[in-house]
Amino acid sequence: MFRRPQPIAPQVGQESVWDYPRPPRLEPTSRHIQIIFNGVTVADTRRALRLLETSHPPTYYLPPEDLQMQYLTATPRTSFCEWKGQAHYYTLRVGDKTAADVAWYYPCPTAAYAAIKDYVAFYAAPMDGCYVDGELVQPQPGGFYGGWITSDIVGPFKGGPGSMGW
Repeated sequence: MFRRPQPIAPQVGQESVWDYPRPPRLEPTSRHIQIIFNGVTVADTRRALRLLETSHPPTYYLPPEDLQMQYLTATPRTSFCEWKGQAHYYTLRVGDKTAADVAWYYPCPTAAYAAIKDYVAFYAAPMDGCYVDGELVQPQPGGFYGGWITSDIVGPFKGGPGSMGW
């Protein structure tokens, strides 16, 4: 049974994840996205695509041309999204540090999400830091979803305690 939680009222300059659509909306963003792992900048772009879905903080999909792809190795893991199709995963290794299945991409997304073909999204928690316009993001709670929380996004967010019925 769906029990919609009480949304936090956004302040000026903020967005509520409860105003995001379902199915999700995909939009380009020129915000500066950076990812640091084991002291190395593995991603640096202003050409990301932002996926916005009800109750979720944004997930950022980054063009492979703006990633240090030599640190990513494809793994056999896959998962399925009802909207985007089958995701494939990468393990990230920089020096002596490895994060297994920490990034994902869609080699053959559904038609509605064709723009994210081969773009890569990352879980924030295992990174030294993921940044949006210089702000260190907080990972979406729960470890299952890959949203990035910044000060201009309010929830509550799916993935936290008690959110399975949302």
